[in-house]
Amino acid sequence: MISSVRYWFLIALVVAVYIAGMFVTLFENDSAQFAVMAMRMVQENDFFTLIKGTEEYLDKPHMHYWLAALSYKIFGIHDWAYRLPGILVTLLGAYSCYGLGKLLYNNDIGKFSALIFMTAQTIVLSNIDVRTDAVLTGFTILSIWQLVRYLETGKLVAIVLGAFAAGMAFSTKGQIALVVIGVSLLCHLAYTRKWKSLLNWKVLVALLVFAITIAPMLYAYYLQFDLHPEKVIRGKSNRSGIFFIFWEQSFERLSGEGVGKNSSDYFFFFHTFLWVFLPWTILALIAYWRRIKTFFRLRFQYKPQYEFLTLGGITILFFIISFAQFKLPHYMNILIPLYSILSASYLHSLYRYSKHSAIKFILGVQYAVLSVVFIFVLLVCFHVFKFEKLHCYFILMALLAVITYFCLKREAYYMRIITLSVYSSLLLNGVMNTHFYPSLLKYQAGSTMAERIREANIPVDQVYKVSNRHTWGLDFYNKKPVAILSMNELQEKHDVWIYASDEELEKMENNGFHWHDKITVDQFRITRLQLKFLNPYTRPKVLNRVHLVYLD
Repeated sequence: MISSVRYWFLIALVVAVYIAGMFVTLFENDSAQFAVMAMRMVQENDFFTLIKGTEEYLDKPHMHYWLAALSYKIFGIHDWAYRLPGILVTLLGAYSCYGLGKLLYNNDIGKFSALIFMTAQTIVLSNIDVRTDAVLTGFTILSIWQLVRYLETGKLVAIVLGAFAAGMAFSTKGQIALVVIGVSLLCHLAYTRKWKSLLNWKVLVALLVFAITIAPMLYAYYLQFDLHPEKVIRGKSNRSGIFFIFWEQSFERLSGEGVGKNSSDYFFFFHTFLWVFLPWTILALIAYWRRIKTFFRLRFQYKPQYEFLTLGGITILFFIISFAQFKLPHYMNILIPLYSILSASYLHSLYRYSKHSAIKFILGVQYAVLSVVFIFVLLVCFHVFKFEKLHCYFILMALLAVITYFCLKREAYYMRIITLSVYSSLLLNGVMNTHFYPSLLKYQAGSTMAERIREANIPVDQVYKVSNRHTWGLDFYNKKPVAILSMNELQEKHDVWIYASDEELEKMENNGFHWHDKITVDQFRITRLQLKFLNPYTRPKVLNRVHLVYLD
């Protein structure tokens, strides 16, 4: 269906985009926050305690931070070292999409599943704005693949690998991993009627492997929380870390208790899906609808050429997360492998059964998506953040010329769909990772100030702040969390630098503090973009300022 040369060339380009994003400054809040939490583990040689700023951290298990800390131990404390485990597990997730797609269908669908997964917008984004979801998604789909492989073949190694991956996923973000794995497997079992596979001694071995895998995380929770009932977490004492991760965590997310409520919109994840699965969104929606019609027509009778794992898993899980009172776009990431396999199978069926009208329609949609990406890229490079170097224009024009060539090249429609869709993702994210994000992050005060501190040779142990305001970017790039001083403590300090906002400087001035040296940088909440910021003519109106002042 697609030549090996072109397939691996496209894969190589996607990996190159991932690598380009590795060296971009970390985003506040979550990426930089998690990077600092892992950094503290290494610096304080304490791998069992999770601290967020000055507070004990209960929300998420330890695996993501352990993997980042291990990377720091090997490569040093760098932003790319923090991102490396997430990228590697994402590649493992892509291989697992291939394996599961091949197992459920055939080799071609497996290959397309991996390619769609790697180029889905939210997956590319998760490898630059790295949170726990990159690790969670990779291990979850690995577990599903291996456990389905066990159900189909009965191999011990498959169920052992599946149990290990489930343990890693659970140790990364808790119950949601087991819910996704469990629902997907139940859908497969319900459709194939292979329930007898569960009545086997190998299942007991898998449970043992799972228990051993999650044991370090449970022990860490036990040390930090269960042994210290006096600790007050979110206004409550007697918090059991083990009980939290097995029971309370997901219910708090669903109800909004503890973490707060940010959305009661039951269609939040539907309109979120419209962008997180770009450039494949329309293909996925059509594939989902066509598969539903097929199963209702067949009255859910088992047919070997079909599978219910992806459709059932997506439907049930989408319904569950839509009722959560706390929602964020990246919560969709864990479902992207299922969408990828479903979309790949539908695309392959169009090719196999020569459904030319449907193929032409989808190709037209992909041309429209590519056109929007073209326009967006030109706006970014020629208006939002103009190129500053001449060679950037030549590189961009060369890329656009190559893509235009493939747009005009006469070849099979399905081949154009695959190639142009991948090029849409590559063009968009290549420009984002190499130009847009680096330009945008100049307006992230913490990381920018850390650069100014290095340039001025200011000792980082002399930098303080006067509030509980989080400073993750400054903490990470100084390689030292900024200590807090009260106004009374500040009276006794000399030869120090204070990192402060306009309001905090005004408060210091009202308390009788004076300074002579001051470094000022721009600040904008870069993860909450708005048109006034993206327009360079109105950008100064929405910028804040953050300062570093010297008190002698």
